[in-house]
Amino acid sequence: MTALLEVDGIATSYGRSQVLFGMSLDVGIGEVVTLMGRNGMGKTTTIRSILGLTRAAAGSIRMAGVELRGQPCFKVARHGIGIVPEGRQVFPNLSVLEHLLVAATNRTGRHDPWTPQKVFGLFPRLRERQGNLGNQLSGGEQQMLAIGRALMTNPRLLILDEATEGLAPLIREEIWTCLAALKSDGQSILVVDKNLDALIRIADRHFIIEKGRVAWTGTSAELLAAPEMQQRYLGV
Repeated sequence: MTALLEVDGIATSYGRSQVLFGMSLDVGIGEVVTLMGRNGMGKTTTIRSILGLTRAAAGSIRMAGVELRGQPCFKVARHGIGIVPEGRQVFPNLSVLEHLLVAATNRTGRHDPWTPQKVFGLFPRLRERQGNLGNQLSGGEQQMLAIGRALMTNPRLLILDEATEGLAPLIREEIWTCLAALKSDGQSILVVDKNLDALIRIADRHFIIEKGRVAWTGTSAELLAAPEMQQRYLGV
C-alpha cells in the first residue's frame, strides 16, 4: 500500500523532558490506522509532533513524500491534514453551520468536496442543530461537529485524538459507524482511542506506544490473536 503519512524516528521533548524516543508509524492511502497505549505514553505528543504544534527535534515526518518536520502548523495543515482534537475545541459563540463554513477549503482539489449538506447527511442531528451555538450542544454533538469541521477542509488524512472519550455508548457507536463509512469512501484515518473492540473492527493496522516508542505493531487479526500483548500494553 502506498504510504501517505510516514513518521520515522522522531524525538520530541517539552523543555528538558523527552517524551518520544524514535517514534515511528505510517498510514497508507485509504487505510485506517490506530495509535494506542496507556495514558502518558506519548500518543498526543506524537499527534502534536505530526501537526507541528510541538516540534520534533529529530527524525522525519513526511506527507505524500514532502517533509513536514520543522514547518509551522498552518503550513502542515495545507498539506491535507485535518484534526479532530482531544476535547473537541468547538467555538462557543459560533453556530453549527458557521463552524462548517469557516473551515471550508479544498486545497487538495477533491473532485467532490465536503459541503455542510454532506456533513448533515453523515450526522443528521447536526442538521437539526445547525442554528445552535457550540456551547448549546451535547458532548456527542460537539464531537460530531468537530469531525464535520475537519472534513470541511477536505483532508487527505483525518486525525482523531481520543475519538470517543467521555461519550455515551450510543454516541460512541455512531462515531464508529461514521468512521467506517469514511473508510469505505477511501478516507485515510489515524485514530487515537481506547475502545479496543471497535478499533479492531474498523482499523487495518495498529501501533501501540510504550514510553515514547512503538512497542508493538500489526494488523487487526494479529492484535485479536494476541490477548497477552493486549493486557501487557493496554490493560489497566
